[in-house]
Amino acid sequence: MIYLRSFLFQLAFWLWSATVAILMIATFPLPRAVNRACLTLWAKGVALSLRWLAGVRVEIRGRENVPTGPALVAAKHQSMFDVFSQFAILPDACFVMKKELLMVPLFGWHGLKADMIVVDRDGHSAALKKLVRDAKDRLKDDRQIVIFPEGTRGEVGQPGDYKPGVAALYRELDIPVTPLALNCGSHWDKGFLRKPGTIVFEYLEPIPAGLKRAEFMRELQTRVDGATKALEDERL
Repeated sequence: MIYLRSFLFQLAFWLWSATVAILMIATFPLPRAVNRACLTLWAKGVALSLRWLAGVRVEIRGRENVPTGPALVAAKHQSMFDVFSQFAILPDACFVMKKELLMVPLFGWHGLKADMIVVDRDGHSAALKKLVRDAKDRLKDDRQIVIFPEGTRGEVGQPGDYKPGVAALYRELDIPVTPLALNCGSHWDKGFLRKPGTIVFEYLEPIPAGLKRAEFMRELQTRVDGATKALEDERL
């Protein structure tokens, strides 16, 4: 049954995504607010399909910590769903995305229209400077900048390898960081299966601004990896 339900979800997911992506081409000359509304609709549609077809519910914990104004969110990364789910939760999510994703048909175009922050991971110091500059610009529009400190999807149950980009943003933006733990990888794996249960996004208490780099990185990884492991151990 799990294979059939996963197949039905995958079919619905790609049909829904392709339909929305094609229709969103019409939003290119329109204000970004229209693009944002479409992305929110798309993400909510995916979540509904997950529940109805694959038996995967979505639960939000720590709602009091969900930012509504300009903010920096540092999230665990286990699946594709970590990314687009935030369009249905945060008021105006802005992702730090790798340059290579711009080459994906439609996805890259919509990422540019949504004014995401694009980084060249081979750019070293120049890339970090651009990341900080772009982040400061997006905060002026009261957006929630979402960064995956690990840089790429990790394996369930494994501690993350946190990259320096999040530390640079933390220092230069001088704002608290909201850690985000999740268990998406237990239900939305890198392959075909979508395993029934509950995906939880747990927004943790913000880490205050002003910590030393090493202290901040240690605190961030301890909180995110610790809370993520606790969620995985619940076997929801």
